[in-house]
Amino acid sequence: MPVTNTPEPLHPALAGREGESAALTAALRRLIAVATATTAPADATLAAARELESVADALERHVPDPPLPKTLVHLPEDGRADFAGRMAYDFVIGRHNPMALPLEVEFEPPKALLRGTFTRPYEGPPGCVHGAVLAGAFDILCAAANFAAGVAGPTARLEIVYRRPTLLGEPCLFEGEVEAHEGKRVRTAGRLLQRGRVTVEATGDFVQLDREDIVRMAARMQ
Repeated sequence: MPVTNTPEPLHPALAGREGESAALTAALRRLIAVATATTAPADATLAAARELESVADALERHVPDPPLPKTLVHLPEDGRADFAGRMAYDFVIGRHNPMALPLEVEFEPPKALLRGTFTRPYEGPPGCVHGAVLAGAFDILCAAANFAAGVAGPTARLEIVYRRPTLLGEPCLFEGEVEAHEGKRVRTAGRLLQRGRVTVEATGDFVQLDREDIVRMAARMQ
């Protein structure tokens, strides 16, 4: 299958190689899934490990020093408001991070949505999604809702209430929305639905940062 680059990627590390990076990420995602399920014999397992070490050595030669930032500043007023696109290597929704959760971000103002289906690598209790995985998803869900409302900022508190098990292999719909905003304090709530039933609810408190604060924070991290 040919690899196609999309024009003008948001993240500078992907310029001229976005499609190829997506192919690498997809291959690594498959490898993670296989590695958590395979019962290959010892010699095959060791051979694979050595081959992967060789691949890592080849790619490591192209890691810049210092590395490029993982996340770009969220400034929707610049006309490029792709939330996930600015977080290409994010641990939760990074399209080019093979450890990221299988979730896509959507906006239906005033709500932010995450959609996806969790598979074996994300298992906690037998047949169910790990609670820590769901907590991470809610953190980014609330961040997306805050971003859409123009009140982005770091998490101060996040409370998760697990109502019932969230099943592997079943489509998930996360819904998040800002409930209150007073000064720099933001209260945001979310829920997760499977088959129309709520499995998890979350409430978070966030601290709104203005544009200059966000730019200064990003500069310190580079």
